[in-house]
Amino acid sequence: MAQGRNTLMDPPVEDLLDKVDSKFTLVALGSARARQVNSYYNSLGEGLGKVVPPQVTSVSGKPVSIAFEEIAAGKATFSRPDPEEEAALAAAIADAAEAALAASQESDESAEIFGTLTVSDEDPTAS
Repeated sequence: MAQGRNTLMDPPVEDLLDKVDSKFTLVALGSARARQVNSYYNSLGEGLGKVVPPQVTSVSGKPVSIAFEEIAAGKATFSRPDPEEEAALAAAIADAAEAALAASQESDESAEIFGTLTVSDEDPTAS
């Protein structure tokens, strides 16, 4: 007879939580990897080869199950960004947002110079 388990999931959630720092990280990592696995299966006939195929042999064909098996095997991992790198990235994003806002304001000024286009609902042939 098969040996009983306390959980319905294989690998058990407790084993998965040992591989990450929190349950939120587990959910984020599992869902991101499951989307990649799903993209891989959806692009098989296209020959693009941009998405990494599943890294474990699984009896389940479900992307989330494959992702959790990869996490349990240590094939899918995460890394936290360095606070200094994160601050530099935030500064670069802020600079890009300021540049986009400045470009948007310039295009609004040019619209005022050239006027605005309005479209009427009236039939042009009815007069």
